[in-house]
Amino acid sequence: MAAKIKLDIETMKCISLFGKITKVTAKDCFKQDKKLIFIVDEGKAGMAVGKKGANIKKLEKLLNKKVKIIEQSDDLIEFVKNVIYPLKAKEISENEGIVTIVPIDNKTRGYLIGREASNLRNYEEVVKRYFDIEELKVSQS
Repeated sequence: MAAKIKLDIETMKCISLFGKITKVTAKDCFKQDKKLIFIVDEGKAGMAVGKKGANIKKLEKLLNKKVKIIEQSDDLIEFVKNVIYPLKAKEISENEGIVTIVPIDNKTRGYLIGREASNLRNYEEVVKRYFDIEELKVSQS
């Protein structure tokens, strides 16, 4: 991963609180719109979420923000799957820096793109933070 990430004091506090509540070390934390996104090691997302989402609920209450947890992966395709989770894709491919997501149906396509492509741009921002890509696109299902 080509990630050169600088963390400010507020971010460090969020990561510390995340670790205390979830018992999982966050690799990264950043704000996106009104949401806090935490990146955790592969296989640690379930533990970070907690039983019935208990850890997420506790964090959201303490931080007064929505929280999303994404599993880190060194594989671009796997990382994109993790970023768009819980949405599913029929296929994800990369060609010359353009990552194309083929959704399973039109409803999923709508969720992936979002109003005025806001969801898609947010996903793209997260992926670009770790991988050198040009664009994230959603094709017809």
